[in-house]
Amino acid sequence: MKQYVVIGLGKFGYHVAKGLGQQGASVIGIDTDEEHIREVSEYIEEAISLDSTDKHALEEAGVRDADVGIVSIGEDIEASILTVMALKELNVKKIIAKATSQVHGKILSKIGADNIIYPERQVAKKIVKNLIEHTMIYETIDLSITMKIAKMIVPEIWVGTSILSGVFEEKYNVKPIAYKHHGIWHTKFESDDILESGDIVVLLGNNDDIEALSKGV
Repeated sequence: MKQYVVIGLGKFGYHVAKGLGQQGASVIGIDTDEEHIREVSEYIEEAISLDSTDKHALEEAGVRDADVGIVSIGEDIEASILTVMALKELNVKKIIAKATSQVHGKILSKIGADNIIYPERQVAKKIVKNLIEHTMIYETIDLSITMKIAKMIVPEIWVGTSILSGVFEEKYNVKPIAYKHHGIWHTKFESDDILESGDIVVLLGNNDDIEALSKGV
């Protein structure tokens, strides 16, 4: 069984250690804050309060030759750097380190961290991706009181889909009437007309269905 060491048990480190422990992994959690130690202790094999910049203390805690070391020390950049160096000297096979800035990340890479993570940046990217995938960039034209035409840029969730796949009629109850592909408009479709990023589709439907579609429902 792989041996994991999670150093720094704040919000990020706590959830990493807890998640690994709940999956049945062997985890040593390390922090200087006794409250953090208490919070995570029920989920992991061992939770220890010590100074992670002290190589000898880490060795006594059983860190030497661990399979994965995860350094989740946030604001104390010096402690983060010294901890990564200590893990490297103790032959931890893979070191993953949290960085608070690009410069911090570069330093951690240079001294031996195998992977650098930027939790806040990665969460922000995930949120943006989710919002973009479920929100259509579109404009509409009213044909009557009940019917609309919508023109929209193909969202990521449709990329790779055939325009004749039935997704529009079956899922959204709207009908494709034209699409723009590589700068050329088409009104006749073939089964191998696959939508790509940047394509534009024109769809016909009633007001409620077009409104639902525009929200990615």
